[in-house]
Amino acid sequence: MSRIGKKPITVPSGVKVSLEPASRTIRAEGPQGRLAYEWRPEVTVALEDGGRRVHCTLPEAHQNSRQARAYWGTVRARINNMIDGVSKGFRKDLEVVGVGWNAQAAGSKLKLNIGYCHPIEMTPPDGVKFQIAGQVITITGPDRQAVGQFAAVVRSKRPPEPYNGKGIKYSNEQIIRKEGKAFGS
Repeated sequence: MSRIGKKPITVPSGVKVSLEPASRTIRAEGPQGRLAYEWRPEVTVALEDGGRRVHCTLPEAHQNSRQARAYWGTVRARINNMIDGVSKGFRKDLEVVGVGWNAQAAGSKLKLNIGYCHPIEMTPPDGVKFQIAGQVITITGPDRQAVGQFAAVVRSKRPPEPYNGKGIKYSNEQIIRKEGKAFGS
């Protein structure tokens, strides 16, 4: 049995959740935006308490399937993240470390000057916003996957290197520093 899948999801006030069982789609709308998710056919999703709780179950036919039990927990986690996202939102902070390196907003695009001969311009996906304060880039949005993916793509343009620590890193990331070459005896 899935320990995560069994837990009901409480819908906070200010969030509206609707189900479309025919298309296996759940929609959530809140102060941070709207999201929709199509769940797996092995799992059953239902609203309880007048739409204040969402409950995921696994039908008897799929109880012995290891793959279906894995989908059960995944569907519950995705729906929980969706409800958290439309109520509170998600956030990732990145730091640009390097002399003369910076990030700027160029309209709706993110412009990175990170040691290459040309600036790198990146467009965030729909629903994802970014703010720049000094050397810190804050990426926010209701969709956890989109926020994390955009942060990972920005970081991949110049990952931190272990000798000088230069690069783009998450604000809570620890860079394990290496010792450089030792000269003399």
